[in-house]
Amino acid sequence: MKHLNIKCLIALFLLFGLISCKENKTLESVNLKGTAFGTSFHITYFDKEHRDVTKSIDSLFYLINKSLSTYIKNSDISKINRGDQSVIVDDYFIEVFQKSLRIYRETNGVFDPTIGVLVNVWGFGPEKPTQTPDTIKIKKLLNLVGFDKVQLCKGRISKTNDSIYLDFNAIAKGYAVDIAGRFLERKNINNYLVEIGGEIRTRGMNKNKNSLWKVGIENPNFDGTRSFDKLITLNNEAMATSGSYRKFKLDSISGKKYTHILNAKTGMPMQSNLLSVSVISSLDCADVDGYATALMAMSLEEAKDFLKEHNSLKGFIIYSTETGELNTFGTTNF
Repeated sequence: MKHLNIKCLIALFLLFGLISCKENKTLESVNLKGTAFGTSFHITYFDKEHRDVTKSIDSLFYLINKSLSTYIKNSDISKINRGDQSVIVDDYFIEVFQKSLRIYRETNGVFDPTIGVLVNVWGFGPEKPTQTPDTIKIKKLLNLVGFDKVQLCKGRISKTNDSIYLDFNAIAKGYAVDIAGRFLERKNINNYLVEIGGEIRTRGMNKNKNSLWKVGIENPNFDGTRSFDKLITLNNEAMATSGSYRKFKLDSISGKKYTHILNAKTGMPMQSNLLSVSVISSLDCADVDGYATALMAMSLEEAKDFLKEHNSLKGFIIYSTETGELNTFGTTNF
């Protein structure tokens, strides 16, 4: 009987050890990283089976690029931009188009995907001009701007002018974050953080720390260094940040700095005191990505008013005062 008890005790220890290992295994995060859409991505998730979904994520990013990238010559959007009316767009294109149209209307045209001709002429797109455009050229190109000049019907895009150039880069990166997150959810992975170039989508918790996901908002450092202004907790939310302090062009003759945030009404780079806008919401990351871009193209007061009218959005703005000092504004729900 004594030997039997010892055997049982050993079996219990083995069973307890297996259970403990299994429990510990579920607490270990899976971490993926790589490059996509001209930037880096990081994905952290918790999966009992510890599946590596790198190949699937890479395939999804490839499909999104094939549909929406203006940097790929044979993508659907590049063909459409060249005037090809035979293209039948996929579901990725349709969803991004519809989201963009809604934000375009909500912002009264401040957010406008047809600004692509201006993005290119200022040197922020795939086409690289040899010189800074003059006012005459800008005025001419403004005739090609206006998302209401583009329609989507039965999978085909029609434009009032073949030269209208679509550019969804202000929302596509956030959309790719959503697609990766939705994929994980279909795999019953419900605790994750997906980040592509600073755009983030979270679900569930960070099991390593037994807490909600925490992320930082960067300070607008002009010297290339990185520091963080604020630590944010995300509860099944997405966050996107748009800033003017890193991406800019210098005129080779005048030395003047031009930011990549363009005014869709004037065709000119924004001369705003806004340095960074972060938006958080339970909406998709594509949505907050578009809103953050739109707010950066507004004045400080316009941005404040917009956030007040759209209380489903949490906003945090870093801006410079008249004396050149940094200041911040956060919505009450931030």
